[in-house]
Amino acid sequence: MIKFGPSGNSESFYAAGYSHTEQSAAFVKERGLDCFEYSFGRGVRMTEAKAISIGDAFRAAGVEISVHAPYYINFANPDDEAAQKSYGYVLDSGKMLRLMGGKRCVFHPAAQGKDERSVAVSRTADRLKALRDHIYHSGLQDLMFCPETMGKLAQIGTVEEIAAFCEIDPVFTPCLDFGHINARERGSLKTTLDYRVRLEYMIGRLGYERMKHFHMHFSKIMYSAKGEVRHLTFEDEVFGPEFEPLAVALCDLGLEPYIVSESDGTQAEDAAAMKQMYMGVRDKFYKNH
Repeated sequence: MIKFGPSGNSESFYAAGYSHTEQSAAFVKERGLDCFEYSFGRGVRMTEAKAISIGDAFRAAGVEISVHAPYYINFANPDDEAAQKSYGYVLDSGKMLRLMGGKRCVFHPAAQGKDERSVAVSRTADRLKALRDHIYHSGLQDLMFCPETMGKLAQIGTVEEIAAFCEIDPVFTPCLDFGHINARERGSLKTTLDYRVRLEYMIGRLGYERMKHFHMHFSKIMYSAKGEVRHLTFEDEVFGPEFEPLAVALCDLGLEPYIVSESDGTQAEDAAAMKQMYMGVRDKFYKNH
């Protein structure tokens, strides 16, 4: 089944007096949501006991949990020692994810740096092959590791690059961040067809079975000539993208992703809004079919 939930805790979570991630499980469940993404953005600094405690809370609430590996992963770094650290960040995130009882670990692939793009992309692909080997050697191959489409032109992570990375091994599942795609392509996502073209491209590269339950981030994002500037909320009427045309494309193609809202402070509310929009589109879709 398709799942909706927030990335981290929204402002309303703290306003209600909550502070612990264990409390997030009931908080999102009460709002009719199905999943939650925990961010190790600034590093994997969590005890095993804490990971197990979080996992117990989410299991009890019937809410699925995923994690986001540290933001500073860079598999295109020319420095081998720095790349070794990136392997560790992904693997440590995967180990904590398993203790939490989750299945999905999202990570940023790379930054282009001073290299030609083709050189940086090729180095990233080679390092992801090595990451695949580390994943198998660590016994984590039952998890889904999700390289993410990125929003800045200087980052590695176009739709085409992510498809190629996921072709390396089935252990990699794409994380399509449509806010990032829209920002990188400066407002390219407007119609259902715009979304369908990207989704059908990924299905063509990876197959329907691998794409059926792909990972997704969604938010409205301000952008400039260099791509992403900052995340916004659904209140924004300038930058987009809009979710409803995507909901139609998901129904048309029979896809059931895990959808994470990355809105700025209103991620729980905007996740609930997306779920409501999707249910309306789905009901109309089945009525007409």
